[in-house]
Amino acid sequence: MSQLLKHIHSPKELRLLNQKELPQLAKELRNFIINIVATKEGHLGASLGVVELTIALHYVFNTPDDQLIWDVGHQAYGHKILTGRKEIFDTNRQLGGISGFPKRDESIYDAFGVGHASTSISAALGMAIASQLKGDINKQHIAVIGDASIAGGMAFEGLNHAGVTNANVLIILNDNAIGIDPSVGALKQYLTNVKKGTQRKNNIIEALNIDYSGPIDGHDIDKVISELKRLKTVKGPKFLHIITTKGKGLKQAEENQVKYHAPGKFDATTGDIISKTPSEFTKYQDVFGLTILELAKQNKNIVGITPAMPTGSSLKHMMDDMPERAFDVGIAEQHAVTLAAGMATQGLIPFCNIYSTFLQRAYDQIIHDVALQKLPVIFCLDRAGLVGEDGPTHHGVFDISYLRCIPNLIIFAPRNEMELRNIMYTAQHGLELPIAIRYPRGMGVTVDWKQPFEKIEIGKGVQLKKGNKVAVLSIGTIAKNVNEAIANCKQPAYIAHYDIRFIKPLDETLLHSIFKTFETIITVEDNSINGGFGSAILEFTATHNYKNSIKLLGIPDVFIEHGSVNELQKSIGLDVESLSTVFSGLV
Repeated sequence: MSQLLKHIHSPKELRLLNQKELPQLAKELRNFIINIVATKEGHLGASLGVVELTIALHYVFNTPDDQLIWDVGHQAYGHKILTGRKEIFDTNRQLGGISGFPKRDESIYDAFGVGHASTSISAALGMAIASQLKGDINKQHIAVIGDASIAGGMAFEGLNHAGVTNANVLIILNDNAIGIDPSVGALKQYLTNVKKGTQRKNNIIEALNIDYSGPIDGHDIDKVISELKRLKTVKGPKFLHIITTKGKGLKQAEENQVKYHAPGKFDATTGDIISKTPSEFTKYQDVFGLTILELAKQNKNIVGITPAMPTGSSLKHMMDDMPERAFDVGIAEQHAVTLAAGMATQGLIPFCNIYSTFLQRAYDQIIHDVALQKLPVIFCLDRAGLVGEDGPTHHGVFDISYLRCIPNLIIFAPRNEMELRNIMYTAQHGLELPIAIRYPRGMGVTVDWKQPFEKIEIGKGVQLKKGNKVAVLSIGTIAKNVNEAIANCKQPAYIAHYDIRFIKPLDETLLHSIFKTFETIITVEDNSINGGFGSAILEFTATHNYKNSIKLLGIPDVFIEHGSVNELQKSIGLDVESLSTVFSGLV
């Protein structure tokens, strides 16, 4: 291990170093991150970009007594390594290992759990006000937020409040002009002008009564330390603007920042990404991206919207081909939803693509601005279900539950690529209500999925397999596990399988037939059992006074940790083997 880093087990050892040794420590820390992430995978570019800042923060401030919050947390690998997790850092994002994000119950140095953007300023301000109320006037509270996250509405709400307090909070803007994709919007342009020196008046931060300093070079560790020491003596809300390079220290990561945000496995020496055997299947996100482009070429009223995920959602296909009709609105889910609603009032057909876990951030807008007004917005919820190594902040396992209670909203879960393609085709044809289409992260199951379009009848499920004893009801892509589990169980001929497809409205005609035919019903979903698809079936049985035996399978009432999707499914009984055991026990 490196000569300086090997002796550092906490910030206490870091603070014993001579400041002249810190550039060498930064080099060692960068190499450590690169070598581990190269083989274990994870978020690379963001953490490489803040190595000097991370060292400086723990060097100057008395963490964990002084409280440090990393917005989102993609950039916190160096922080984890310096705060007692160096020896177990190779377990990062793996089942049973440390989290890929700061997490309060993992370390006293993780002052606040994060994973979604734009939360750090509010949290740090809350801590700072609490310290004031308790008389702890010397305690420092630091929020590190990126230029993409600070454009989020919640960050502005925090700044707006901070400016009318005398709370001892330091907001550090880590400005690298990129989130996962390049930053967008007027604030990004403003920050660019600040960096160039062409923005000389009307400083936004100072206008909010917050002490502003910068911009300074975030890779000049002496400058960063000097400014942090000065700001440590300044009372009240403060703002430090630093300029960094995402991926700093790895040439390829600096030159291709989008790809190296989370590059997968790569050669730690050369930086070259290790190529995977090409899959014969297509990612669901690309099925969406290619299909919306195809539909938009045929229908001039179609527009696409995404909050800061053009690459992750694959809306980038449309953005590249017809940029005037595809919009990246930045980290602004609330705005994305109401923007779509406004477009829908004017006869446009908005496909609003938001990850399931991030749509939670726009709940009021879905209810108040879309569903209440019966505006036919098409929500495409990528990353529904378990997403794997990013863990509980990113699993999309609540969308059925939080959407199902909203009037006027159709909810559909395609079991394969053709179903996704066809529901998108159907949704553009005069739906008078909004629809939410949920689909998972990762590869599909069909090679030749690009078939001629077929309209789907709203509210109609289908039978996938006949049987005479037990009926299994599934929604979405978990149907693949169910199919295999039935085939592997003791008496597969006894088990019928139905793809209900529409969680709302339910196919009540089909359900009446099922409940009159089968004594035992099993529901399977990759959503929370509480309030989910199974709950909808229970409500149906109660309404119609059925007495059938019903078993619900899905996500239990806990936050599911990180690990591969297969590992997590096995841990909660949704893998093929577990399902097969359940089915066998009922026949």
